[in-house]
Amino acid sequence: MIAQELITNGIVPLRTSDTGEEALHIMAEFYVKHLPIVNNTQLLGVVSEDDLLNHDPEAPIGAIDLSLSRPYVRTTDHFYEVMRTIAMHHLSIIPVVDEDGNYVGLITLEDLLEFFARMGSFAEPGSVIVLEVSRRGYSLAEISRIVESENASMLNAFVTSSFDGSMVEVTIKVNTQYNHAILAGFERFDYDVKASYNEEEYLDTLKERYNSFMSYLSV
Repeated sequence: MIAQELITNGIVPLRTSDTGEEALHIMAEFYVKHLPIVNNTQLLGVVSEDDLLNHDPEAPIGAIDLSLSRPYVRTTDHFYEVMRTIAMHHLSIIPVVDEDGNYVGLITLEDLLEFFARMGSFAEPGSVIVLEVSRRGYSLAEISRIVESENASMLNAFVTSSFDGSMVEVTIKVNTQYNHAILAGFERFDYDVKASYNEEEYLDTLKERYNSFMSYLSV
């Protein structure tokens, strides 16, 4: 999945002649805190809600000093690059440009989260196991081998690093809700199992966190 396939055309970019008040109205309508500023097809930058609130609401957007650099992704960038750029700049939208630098649309954080929830093997029945492993001792191949030794399969995996980088947290989804044998296998190989969830418990947790996050975006 690349950025071009995630573009939404429902939000029209700002022009430099639009006022801060008009921009805030659009943000409220679409539940976003950022909007791109475009001159014809040229991406000029991204204005934030904070930028607007710190200036005269009647002033044109072109007169506002933008706190953000000029963040964007290209149409051919992978989904992971889109996620990285949004997270790095703490954005609610990300502009998309083509190979010539022309603005072609934007991707919202909400659309990105919905796609992420549908992608991969989230819809497949199974359970989730969270492991904590030293970075030096981490081997996805070995983790997969332990799962497969219990007649199960690993559907997907996500890896996050600790603050100091010495440990990694590995979240895996397996294709069975009865994961007691798999958990025992990890314990035999001295893996630290931080948590495990059957599908129903995990989906309830994800739904709760998703709803809380969307409520935050709507504030």
